[in-house]
Amino acid sequence: MFTHEAIEPAVALLVELAGQGAALEFAIGTGRLALPLSARGVTVSGIEYSAAMIAELRKKPGAERITVVEGDMAATRVPGEFQLVYLVFNTIGNLTSQDKQVACFENAAAHLAPGGYFLIELGVPGLRRFVPGSCGIVADITDEHACIDTYDPLTQLLSSHHFTREANGSFRRGFTPQRYAWPSELDLMARIARLSFAARWSDWDKSPFTAESPKHISVWRKPD
Repeated sequence: MFTHEAIEPAVALLVELAGQGAALEFAIGTGRLALPLSARGVTVSGIEYSAAMIAELRKKPGAERITVVEGDMAATRVPGEFQLVYLVFNTIGNLTSQDKQVACFENAAAHLAPGGYFLIELGVPGLRRFVPGSCGIVADITDEHACIDTYDPLTQLLSSHHFTREANGSFRRGFTPQRYAWPSELDLMARIARLSFAARWSDWDKSPFTAESPKHISVWRKPD
């Protein structure tokens, strides 16, 4: 996700959607996309829940051009009006209730200028990969890392169990709770926030979204 090949098409699409306006990143993290987007001439602000990530962002060249507010992306407000609000790499799943995810859409809409765009990058739930009767799948397996995703279809909670090899050969365990949502559910959240569907692609290069796509880039628009 930090390679030039991963970052460049994402930044290119974000530049296109931002146009001559400003951009706001929900869960800006350490600036993986915000910094190159700012370097392309877009005025970028961000909201970030983790003070530690903000501190890491502040160490990087160009960070002085970016305004970051510490807080919850479902509720925190940033001064100004934005042509683009974006949320990438499955981060909306970190909001583990439907109410919080709807609030995130509403917060995005509140920040947008008329005609502005809200973009989300999110994986498609992997339920089609299940063996009948199972509750989990192997999401990644290498010599250095393994990940098992377990799903609860009643609550739509997805738990990612990570096992990462340390220098001494042992494995460090990590756990990430998320709430998965289907594209159609996100479209309904957008309607609740008074945003209209604009586009959905399989990846940042605007490749067509199909039934086999493992993720999607979805865009909604605020009316003029």
